[in-house]
Amino acid sequence: MTEAASRITRDDVSATGGSDAAGLYAWASAAVAEPVADGAARRGPFRPDVWLNARQRHASRLAGHYFRAFDVLAVVAISMLCAWAAAPGPLLHTELSRIAPFAVGAFVVLALMRSLGRYRFSRGQSTTRHLASVAAIVAVGAITALGAGALIGGAQTHSSALLVWAGLTLITLNALHMGWSDLVSRWRASGALTPNIVLVGATRHAEKLIKEALKRRDLNVLGIFDDRLARSPRAIEGVPVLGTADDLLTHKMTPYVDKVVLAIDPKAEARVRELNARLRTLPNEVTLLVEPNGAEETANALDRLAAAPLADVQGVADPDRRAFNKRLQDLIIGLIAMALLAPVMALIALAVRLDSRGPIFFRQRRHGFNQEEIVVWKFRSMRQETADATASRQVTHDDDRVTKVGKFIRKTSLDELPQLLNVITGEMSLVGPRPHAIGMRTGHVESARLVAEYAHRHRIKPGMTGWAAVNGSRGPLHTAQDVRRRVQLDIDYVERQSLWMDLWIMTITIPVLLGDRAAIR
Repeated sequence: MTEAASRITRDDVSATGGSDAAGLYAWASAAVAEPVADGAARRGPFRPDVWLNARQRHASRLAGHYFRAFDVLAVVAISMLCAWAAAPGPLLHTELSRIAPFAVGAFVVLALMRSLGRYRFSRGQSTTRHLASVAAIVAVGAITALGAGALIGGAQTHSSALLVWAGLTLITLNALHMGWSDLVSRWRASGALTPNIVLVGATRHAEKLIKEALKRRDLNVLGIFDDRLARSPRAIEGVPVLGTADDLLTHKMTPYVDKVVLAIDPKAEARVRELNARLRTLPNEVTLLVEPNGAEETANALDRLAAAPLADVQGVADPDRRAFNKRLQDLIIGLIAMALLAPVMALIALAVRLDSRGPIFFRQRRHGFNQEEIVVWKFRSMRQETADATASRQVTHDDDRVTKVGKFIRKTSLDELPQLLNVITGEMSLVGPRPHAIGMRTGHVESARLVAEYAHRHRIKPGMTGWAAVNGSRGPLHTAQDVRRRVQLDIDYVERQSLWMDLWIMTITIPVLLGDRAAIR
């Protein structure tokens, strides 16, 4: 139902002997120059026991759409079963008047479940009241179905079957929603639905927010960043000051942050504009905290920051619904592609193994959604001893590092097929900005530093193919202009993404790639 959560704990760090996960436990030393004796204090009172990045928490939030999909399947199946049992012959040859009451009842139940918000599972909601409301919805659906049967005629024929339908629907939906409620409760306990924020500005506004958040415990304030470190305290209510606003731009914390909150005086318009301009390069949402007037406004402000119910299934154009549709598309098409291409992938694996010494697969750390570090899988196309995990030297024509088989699979992009595994696990999408290697350089400069909006391409999952790829921007980036063009195409896709655009890109990817003889891949 949800994507597997990678859990980072102190035990993991000690077991790995200081791997990338250890960086999350060294915020203070990485962000603040002065040594700190009390490491526990520097971790702060909100530090989660289990770390879930923004992609993983977002996957949990999308569960409301999965819940509704299961409900729809269950109600439709029960309705068809009862209609078939009540029909004198095969269901396909049964009069519409005999089937209509079941269809009306199912439609009313599912429509009310959605419109009355039965998939939100808000914090503090009583499971008993939730199940009672589901029972009331089924009762309304049954009464409507009986009324439709009476209008159509043959009420006696329909009544017993409709009562059986209502009973089965009530039992099934209540059983499902008891499971949904328990699942959501466990997610809340693990922190999967608790927003993580950082504050910019060690101010009295920040102090007020932290004090209230400590009472409520429905919002994690992970740290504070302030350009005026000389005048800033080392911590506010136990929440550590980790560095300047510029430190936040490259901090290991950012993939785990949902929002960046400017806790500065809104009247300081010049400073607000300047910080907004600097922080807009982050993929994280940036919001301004306006000083609340009284306890009620303070509570309302925190409610807005802490609001993390399951994504609402209502609305036709909201980002969560679009993300759910995209994930469903990735799973269905990705699994079908994996099954159909399995023989091809087996032959490529054999060819790679016979062509040169070394592993079949090449794994590389790249940037994913919200600058999360992910491990991307490819078929190995270079000699093992010349593998370049950081893409410090991009591939050129007649590159002596590329093997014979590697030249073919790179030219045809068959080396990318193992990324279907990344798609199925939810780290990547079929369509999106291509993931770049962490630390990839264009010339002697890190590519991410050449374009201010570079991180905007991380506001959506990276893809196996994308808008930039089918518009000629693929392969190595040799100049700053190449980087700017690709970033612009990627941002264009992020802003326009839709199901139909994704299907179009997938449709033209193969002919575009095979028809491009000049591209170096």
